Amino acid sequence: MASITIRNLDDDLKHRLRVRAAGHGRSMEEEARHILRAVVVEAPPPRNLAASIRSRIASIGGVELDLPPREPMPEPPRFTARRA
Repeated sequence: MASITIRNLDDDLKHRLRVRAAGHGRSMEEEARHILRAVVVEAPPPRNLAASIRSRIASIGGVELDLPPREPMPEPPRFTARRA
């Protein structure tokens, strides 16, 4: 198994990790492994943009948009060569 060393860890962060580990009955090292596993290994698959927007507005009941009526497409321009 691989090892990792974390330098320049804030004292407050180390203290909170120690308290969290004790609360779960683990060593600080095991708690750090548990946190990394939860964040890196078990990350949910990425969602597309439409699904992300839909989930954000679902809690407010969605959004109803008034769409303007469609009009027929205009004729495309004609590029004919004129001879003089």
